[in-house]
Order: sequence, then structure tokens, then C-alpha cells
Amino acid sequence: MKGIITVLGKDKVGIIAKVCEFLSKKNINILDISQTIVNGYFNMMMIVDMTGATDSMEVVADGLEEIGKELGVVINIQHEDIFNCMHRI
Repeated sequence: MKGIITVLGKDKVGIIAKVCEFLSKKNINILDISQTIVNGYFNMMMIVDMTGATDSMEVVADGLEEIGKELGVVINIQHEDIFNCMHRI
């Protein structure tokens, strides 16, 4: 199962490191990552493989939300199928 993680907010040191460390602890593999910084605003999208995850998508989502609060950014994860349906034209 694949998930799509998005991170949005003011840029600061350690955002990528914190998210990647969390995913590693949950045995979630990062398949692709794209990040940009525009005028001080950080935007990242990750595609992750949740096949070997130690927790459910809901538990992972809660953990990412907590990290987002600590960092002052918004972090969301959703199942790839939901993401694809939402962005279909």
C-alpha cells in the first residue's frame, strides 16, 4: 500500500529530518520525495510504501500531525487511491 504525505508551512531547519526519522522508526519506506521552498514557505510531497509499516495509516497520521505541531507545519498522509481520486480531472 502506498501513501502520499504532504508538508506545508514556514521553512525551518529539521523538517525533512524529523519526518524521515519518524517514517524510519515506523518501517515506512520513502519511494519518492519532492520539496520546494518559495519565498520562505516549505512544500514537500512524499510517496511512501506502507507495506511493512509497524502501525496503521491512522496511527501514522496522528504521529505526523504531532510532528507538524512541534515544527509549526501541517503534515497530512492519505492513501494513494484517495489522493488519485481527489486529483482526477
